[in-house]
Amino acid sequence: MSSFIVSLWVLAGICFVTWLLSVITKDTSWVDRIWSVIPVVYLWVFAGSTGFADARVDVMAVIVTLWGARLTFNFARKGGYQPGGEDYRWEVLRQGMSPAQYQVFNIFFIVIFQNVVLWLITLPAWVAAENPSPFGFWDLVLTVLFLALLIFETTADQQQWNFYKRKNAAIAAGKTPESNFLTSGLFSVSRHPNFFAEQSQWWVLFFFGVTATGNIAQWTVVGAVLLSILFIGSTRFTEGISVSKYPEYADYQRRVSPIIPWFPKPEASVKRAN
Repeated sequence: MSSFIVSLWVLAGICFVTWLLSVITKDTSWVDRIWSVIPVVYLWVFAGSTGFADARVDVMAVIVTLWGARLTFNFARKGGYQPGGEDYRWEVLRQGMSPAQYQVFNIFFIVIFQNVVLWLITLPAWVAAENPSPFGFWDLVLTVLFLALLIFETTADQQQWNFYKRKNAAIAAGKTPESNFLTSGLFSVSRHPNFFAEQSQWWVLFFFGVTATGNIAQWTVVGAVLLSILFIGSTRFTEGISVSKYPEYADYQRRVSPIIPWFPKPEASVKRAN
């Protein structure tokens, strides 16, 4: 059986399992819980199809495993795997829908669409496995770039973790926190630096398929494109919630780039724009 067909069977199985668990537990964050795991499985399926003899695909599997380890650790320490760890955004959406509407949304968007995206973003490894060629200079460049983005995202995660630890400690002590949301460090040049790195890593993975074939016209780009669209929608929804909770977040939006790190606007220019 080809690795492509094996990956499709894994996709079908994980769709069924995450849907079934969401119905049994009434918690629709099961796709969130496998988000950092299932792409790693796909990568090793593709690497295994070459007998682990293709350096490019092996490297892709290793760096995606590192990506998965980072994301799993960060998700776990936030309580994502604990009972009651459902993403707060699903509850917001649930409140605006009837139970039947939400189940349709759960099946087609949360379960099927997101799982398909997770499968699509790994397919450049299948392309590389099907088009073996020597690991070259551009593969090395892409590997270094992926690891640099991984470090960037890990740094953003840690800065966010440290901030919320301080914030929660202040609230527990009956004090006013220094801020309601993080605006320093990497978050001073991007409102979502971790989102930037996350998307960029999968674009880098797409280009591994390009180096394998020597052709940029690869249909597997659809995975990276859909992931970026998903993140854009998620960012807008998340920020809508943030603005409703913290009106001052609107000033942060006007001053700091949403995703791509860039120089923030000075406070004075923000005030003049208002």
